[in-house]
Amino acid sequence: MLSLLFLFALLVIYMSEKHNLDPIFKQISEVETAVAQVLEKAKKLGATSAEAAMSSTSGLSVSTRLGEVETIEFNQDGALGISVYVGNRKGSASTSDLSPKALDLVVTKAIEIAKYTSEDPFNGLADKGLLEFTPADLDLYHPWLVTPEQGIDFCKQAEEAALNSDSRIVNSDGASFSSHQGLRVYGNSHGLISGFPRTRHSLSCMVIGQDGEQMERDSAYTTSRLQNKLKTANEVGLEAATETLAKLNSRKLKTGKMPVIFRADIASSLFGHLVSAIGGGSLYRKSSFLLDSLGTQVFSSLVNIEEKPHILQGMASSPFDSEGVRTQDCTILKNGELQTYLLASYAARKLNMTSTGHAGGIHNWLVKSTDGELAQLIKTMGTGLLVTELMGQGVNIITGDYSRGAAGFWVENGMIQYPVSEITIAGNLKDIFKGITAIGSDIDLRGSVQTGSILVEQMQVSGE
Repeated sequence: MLSLLFLFALLVIYMSEKHNLDPIFKQISEVETAVAQVLEKAKKLGATSAEAAMSSTSGLSVSTRLGEVETIEFNQDGALGISVYVGNRKGSASTSDLSPKALDLVVTKAIEIAKYTSEDPFNGLADKGLLEFTPADLDLYHPWLVTPEQGIDFCKQAEEAALNSDSRIVNSDGASFSSHQGLRVYGNSHGLISGFPRTRHSLSCMVIGQDGEQMERDSAYTTSRLQNKLKTANEVGLEAATETLAKLNSRKLKTGKMPVIFRADIASSLFGHLVSAIGGGSLYRKSSFLLDSLGTQVFSSLVNIEEKPHILQGMASSPFDSEGVRTQDCTILKNGELQTYLLASYAARKLNMTSTGHAGGIHNWLVKSTDGELAQLIKTMGTGLLVTELMGQGVNIITGDYSRGAAGFWVENGMIQYPVSEITIAGNLKDIFKGITAIGSDIDLRGSVQTGSILVEQMQVSGE
């Protein structure tokens, strides 16, 4: 027992020393102090309640093109914003200067603004009982002491790997590398002040291919909170080349209705439209095609989505939302039935509901697979269109109408035949959602929605 206590004590000392050595933890402490100051100042000036938050990011970004350095940027940005409530009136202001004089001024301005705003009974802080006062450490902070020279070398390696892979890769649109660390602090007059650090690293490359008169371009990227979970520069370059070469000698398709597969890296966009449609703002404004859909079948019964906000090192993990409300595991879709809306406090009050902890966005949606990898989905589809690129913004969240430019591959007898371009895919999101017949296991882990490729039973495809 004593040895265990001794080891625990050593761990506490080690973590304390680590935090003391890393300047970001000192910065978090300074920001928390600034947040406490503005909240106290707001109270003295007559605010009924107040909340303040700051997100700050610093790091390195470099880019090259054909081996020549195009940009090297060191950036540090961030601002502290405060919202004060005087009764049901709200005023907001922000500052990037954390000096006492600047903090006093920003609070004074927010109070002045509140005097001129209209009363709104739905204004106010999140309910105290929903707040996260003891946030867990989700292991989001993995700084990388990378130099500009190393970043430039990564970019050059990616470009070289692509350009040397095939004679048809004739040019580069460049490669980019970035490594950033940041912090997020939130506090309000319920007594909550909390912050945590996070990191994000990425590498991308885009190249141009040519065969005869036709030229195409495509890209690849990798991103992670940890350096050692990034793909290598060679892998990124070769993937960019592979994607580009596959698009050469594309054809148009004849107009018609057919099955469509959304490849995993763009399939998440379909669920992005769901996020917009069930968000509180769209619902209380009655500007969503999914009004009054809670508890109803909005997707195929094959579709199940769980939200897991506390995945360690997750790209969309967070212990609390932007109002301090604790995040928690929840079911979004069960057998295609909508289980929850996505509500911040204001929208929740407008709808006579409770905040779901989604102020600021979603937190790691995991879409359950029903089938094998992409190759299996292609065999299952038999004949139809594999979409690998979407263009344009032709989506109406009010009606659900969907029409976007696309490119990809024509499939026959379960095999890719040739690339296609200059086509449009269209339908209504209600029909598209309910027409999902399979979800692949080729899950893309790089975003806030983690899904495999998606097979939709039928869509309108316009070509020749």
